[in-house]
Amino acid sequence: MPSDRYFVSILFLGLAACMTLACGSSTRKIQSISVAPTSADAQSYPNGKVPFVATGNYNVSPMTVTPLQANWGAASQQLINGTEVLSPTTEVSVDAQGVAQCTAAASGTYVVGAWVPSPSKSMCNVIGGPFNETACPVLQATVQLTCP
Repeated sequence: MPSDRYFVSILFLGLAACMTLACGSSTRKIQSISVAPTSADAQSYPNGKVPFVATGNYNVSPMTVTPLQANWGAASQQLINGTEVLSPTTEVSVDAQGVAQCTAAASGTYVVGAWVPSPSKSMCNVIGGPFNETACPVLQATVQLTCP
């Protein structure tokens, strides 16, 4: 009888150790995101609607997820005192699926961005487009859109 208790105790401890290790090692976290295509000319797409697709890169299998559910926005690029600055714009719209479209007033190159909250940082409010990660803790990817 004592050997039965010993066997059950060892079995229970082994099972508990396996469960503890499995829970800690299989936590799935997003590591980075990317967007394709990396640049596009709206004139080359039907009705000027450019479909961008976000891909998430994770730490465990499946390593990539396409399409990735992301937040989308657009910004204009300006050079102010030698520093590149992104400003929210209404000249390019991007829907929840990543389809961007230039308005009639849009002309030039714009930045289209996708972002998701960083798993190790708190959520923040991003207004209108992608911003510097030091100002807003998100994983982001940006691409260029040329409007006629």
